Amino acid sequence: MTFLSSFLNSIPGAVSQGIIWGIMGIGVYITFRIMDVADLTVDGSFATGGAVCVMLIRAGVSPWIAIVCALAAGALAGLITALLHTKCSIPAILSGILTQLSLYSINLRIMGGRANQPVSVDKFHLLVSQRYVRDLSLNNPLPLVILMSAAVIMTLYWFFGTERGCAIRATGDNPNMAKAQGINVKNNIIIGLMISNALVALSGALLAQYQGASDINMGRGAIVIGLAAVIIGEVFFGKIFRNFALKLFAVSIGAVVYYLVLQVTLQLGLNTNDLKLISAMIVAVFLAVPYWKKLATRKKGVKNA
Repeated sequence: MTFLSSFLNSIPGAVSQGIIWGIMGIGVYITFRIMDVADLTVDGSFATGGAVCVMLIRAGVSPWIAIVCALAAGALAGLITALLHTKCSIPAILSGILTQLSLYSINLRIMGGRANQPVSVDKFHLLVSQRYVRDLSLNNPLPLVILMSAAVIMTLYWFFGTERGCAIRATGDNPNMAKAQGINVKNNIIIGLMISNALVALSGALLAQYQGASDINMGRGAIVIGLAAVIIGEVFFGKIFRNFALKLFAVSIGAVVYYLVLQVTLQLGLNTNDLKLISAMIVAVFLAVPYWKKLATRKKGVKNA
């Protein structure tokens, strides 16, 4: 009974964090699924979004303006990775690693040389805060993060339906064919990476406000959570959600499911020092599920034959 009550109490926080991380998962989905690019900038641009947002709020800037600036900073990080890849012919995965490595030092400079910068809800106006996660008042962060996630999904649904958006999708599907059709593949890669990392930075900015601090290591392992959101969403809703907007929604739900599973494992009394190990195991299991399904279907087909 204690386990059940503890888990139920943790659900609002898990859902709120899941939706926030879901925005980052959508950014990963753009590069991983739409563009077929392995972008590891995520771990750095996530922390960049948090650092820019927190430092601007501490300087007295409106949290809305701080979020817009975090978006711009994330887009700039994506631009650097894209330029390294398209203009210097460096493989995408190495370009992301180089940018991620550089962002560690840049993020430290943004945060004034400190590895952690707090932003207390008592001293500053924040859009979201975990203090009110179980509160039924207007301060509850859940409605706002749901609205922001919905706004992101609808904006992307509109954009990828435009001529430019379709060109980006064509670039990811078959770059050689896209080039033969007169599409500027390199420009589309640049735009796609900028959009992806802008969303990742937005997620980092919201999470920094939610947890009341920006940390230099807050993006470490972010790519794992992003991939978990994508894979879990596809495993549960891949055959149901065919519409593009619903696919993005499935990624957001995937992040929520990931955090709920994580809460269950933590409520079982596992050591919090093993959190990264648990995260990796959860992702590995969900990555293996599609293969296990195919294997089971194949065996069933052989038996029926």
